[in-house]
Amino acid sequence: MIRIATIGSGAIATLFAEAVARTAGIRIEAVFSRDIAKAHDIAEGWGASAAYSDLDEMLASPDVDAVYIASPNSVHAEQVRAALRAGRHVLVEKPAVLSADEWVELVGEADAAGVVLLEAFRTDYDPGFAALVDLLPELGTLRRASLRFEGLSSRYAKVLAGERVNIFDPAMGGGALLDLGVYGLHTMVTLFGAPDRVVGEAVTIPTGVEGAGAVIAAYPGLVVDVSYSKITRSSLPSEIQGEHASVEIDHIASPRRLTVTGADGTRTVTVEGEQHALDGEVARFVELVTAAASATADHERTTETLRILDALRAR
Repeated sequence: MIRIATIGSGAIATLFAEAVARTAGIRIEAVFSRDIAKAHDIAEGWGASAAYSDLDEMLASPDVDAVYIASPNSVHAEQVRAALRAGRHVLVEKPAVLSADEWVELVGEADAAGVVLLEAFRTDYDPGFAALVDLLPELGTLRRASLRFEGLSSRYAKVLAGERVNIFDPAMGGGALLDLGVYGLHTMVTLFGAPDRVVGEAVTIPTGVEGAGAVIAAYPGLVVDVSYSKITRSSLPSEIQGEHASVEIDHIASPRRLTVTGADGTRTVTVEGEQHALDGEVARFVELVTAAASATADHERTTETLRILDALRAR
């Protein structure tokens, strides 16, 4: 049984706790928050036996085998490093860190310590994504793809009112590119590999981060565009086009309806299961920890995605 501690108290941490409760071989043992009262409340709700407001104390506990990190992006790296150096396995929310070089360094530390480090990128381990991959051969030679994740954030109004909001704060590693654009970019890398070239443009909001934007990626014979926004609404799906057929994807982060259109008509593939559940990533983490499976391919996807983000942010 993997006894895991959590860092972070947002909605994604709650989804993680729900996934852990549905997954064999892992349980939440402890909860960390800078506010100890909040840590106790969360621990009680999740059935965890311990609560901490001192990270080093939690990492030193003999009852903690692993750590799930869902804190602001800007502190991921230091918390991952602390957990690795304490000999704990780590599952860290996307984006794992803020640069490819930092990720490669941390992977090296994990390997040297003999522990697992995995980015919690739910799409890679989602049954809808697996169904999408199975459909791609039907499309023929792939020529175009449009991958979208766009939705108006409920917290954008606070930004416009002059309030500080972590997800739109550059000091916290905020912005729509790192929060939503990363889904399209990571999916692109997983499906098609690293592109030959990328260019991007973004709409900058008053805090200085990207509120919305688009990326064009070039491959031999294939062009991919990735659209993202946290300041506008959109109901447009994603789509991958081949020379024989195309597939429309209802939600790039967690597909549940895939519509294939070809010369012989249209059909819809429906994927069972709760949308946006994190069960797949938790199961993958358990597999890596307990079965000594290789995380090399997982690490490479994260590295290539971060390299694209590095290039885009440098511009």
